[in-house]
Amino acid sequence: MTETATGTTPTQGSETREFSAEVGRLLDLVVHSLYSEREIFLRELVANAADATDRRRFEALTEGARALPEDAKIRINPEKDARLLTISDDGAGMSKEELVSNLGTIAKSGTRAFGQKLEDAKPEDRPNLIGQFGVGFYAAFMVADKVDVVSRRAGSDDAWRWTSDGKGSYTLEPATREKAGTDITLHIKEDADEFLDSWRLEAIIRKWSDHIAWPVTIIKDGKEEAANEGTALWRKPRNEITEDQLNEFYRHLTHNFDIPWDTLHWRAEGTIEFSALLFVPGSRPFEFAEQTRDSRVRLHVRRMFITDEADILPSWLRFVQGVVDTEDLPLNVSREMLQATPVLARIRKAVTGKVMGELKTRAKDEEAYAGFWENFGPVLKEGMWDDPAHRTEVAALSRFRSSAVDGLTSLDAYISRMKPEQDAIYYLTGDNAETLAASPQIEGFKARGVEVLLLSDAVDSFWPERLGTYEGKALRNVAQGQTDLEKFGAPAESDAEKADMDTLVPALKTALGDTVSDIRATDRLVNSAMVLTAPEGGPDLQLQKLMQRSGQSLPPVTPVLELNPAHPIVHHLAGLVKDGKPVDALAHILLDVASIQNGEAPKDVNAFSRRLMDYLAGGVETGSTAEPAKD
Repeated sequence: MTETATGTTPTQGSETREFSAEVGRLLDLVVHSLYSEREIFLRELVANAADATDRRRFEALTEGARALPEDAKIRINPEKDARLLTISDDGAGMSKEELVSNLGTIAKSGTRAFGQKLEDAKPEDRPNLIGQFGVGFYAAFMVADKVDVVSRRAGSDDAWRWTSDGKGSYTLEPATREKAGTDITLHIKEDADEFLDSWRLEAIIRKWSDHIAWPVTIIKDGKEEAANEGTALWRKPRNEITEDQLNEFYRHLTHNFDIPWDTLHWRAEGTIEFSALLFVPGSRPFEFAEQTRDSRVRLHVRRMFITDEADILPSWLRFVQGVVDTEDLPLNVSREMLQATPVLARIRKAVTGKVMGELKTRAKDEEAYAGFWENFGPVLKEGMWDDPAHRTEVAALSRFRSSAVDGLTSLDAYISRMKPEQDAIYYLTGDNAETLAASPQIEGFKARGVEVLLLSDAVDSFWPERLGTYEGKALRNVAQGQTDLEKFGAPAESDAEKADMDTLVPALKTALGDTVSDIRATDRLVNSAMVLTAPEGGPDLQLQKLMQRSGQSLPPVTPVLELNPAHPIVHHLAGLVKDGKPVDALAHILLDVASIQNGEAPKDVNAFSRRLMDYLAGGVETGSTAEPAKD
């Protein structure tokens, strides 16, 4: 037998497992970097106990063997003499495999990212990271030098003990527990005596967990006393609730520590009746966009939690969190029934309408709305792709960077600035707005005073096609097909002499062959010599890049090479052709540089390097010594 994490000899059937080196490092960070909110450990453990009890109640709807005891509660037992603090629940419990999965790993959203965030965060920001990364259980090691977990899965006779000192390993061994549920026992550190005081524990519960629906009790002088109010806050009139109570409930519900950007609290009456308390977070959770696209608003029936998988809100409003409680569904409603019931469909429609109405109201304060948009705009924009019923509403709420104004702008504001002869909303997609603002693609538009929206979120490559038009104005990608800049007149630079494109273009087409689908002169360029665009009707180059990054493929689309007839390089090329000199190498250099401008590497980096060196050495003045790239 091996030695356990605490240095004691394990019992028969026990096993010791090592945390990964990275996890061990993160445990050390949790213990030593979160002291500014040390009391948070109790809030996290009580919240986990409440979730486990909710889960067992839901499971019992279809599996009678997992029924909750009538007196189900969360019990907190401080033992000063033994320096132990135990948090017990009657919840679903955990099997051996679940103990390993839930307690043997940390920060499932990315251990390395969590560690970096924690090291870089200011002390006042660190508590929020607990909820963002799902490491609430490990906050116990801030106040304990050893933690024992004894758990028995509901419906099973087997119990298991998980033990660790948080220093790199944990031990698993068979245990006994009279009933299903979990006991978490903390061996309190010498400098954490305050958390053995029942009065201090009650104050923490009142502060952080007063609105948990399950009774929370604390042992005081050998007697079990209630520690929380357990009120369904969403059922109380708004004028009976303080801002502090709302914020505390928000933190309990979301495991975040910020202040909500917006709170929606109302009761619907009429054909259907329900109470709702919803929150829009004040900050964006880490890796939010990469998490599940499902809405996690909790559905309650007569105060009893049923599920957080009822899709109360559409996926593009998944940043909204909260509770919806109705009397119009049976307590034993199954998930299958939820999908089919017309009652829930009406609730979904009403709740979505309420949230959209609130966003429209808040959008009138552009400064405050900008903060919301930076956090959740990329998610909200998914509605223009996903949801035909709300597509236009989402478009009106959307904000964008622009070539013409600082900060954010709406489509309505863009239309108000359009030129009299303009009939389209122009946009360009890419990886970031700063790069797009300097893109050759929009030089001609800027020179003529025509505004271009700079779209840099992944979803921006998809929704414009679905939206199609807004307020009668077509949405047009400036990097796709021919421009229609001639209707706006010529820029001041247009009087520059133009190269002879009639002889140059055929020579370049011969040199480049099928690496491009067309070569043509363009009026979209002012300072740049060339640019790559997508052919008319084909997917733009940014969409092609996104699909490749995600491991998906589109039918191959060969780009169009557009040239600025007034640029010195184009004049130089035309002169070489006129003099009968080869332009193969310089043509390929031009094409590769155009690819680099679009954020792509040349197809053949070595050939590009050789051609460029020859050109710089003067070799291509009389003909290149570099071979053309073979595709």
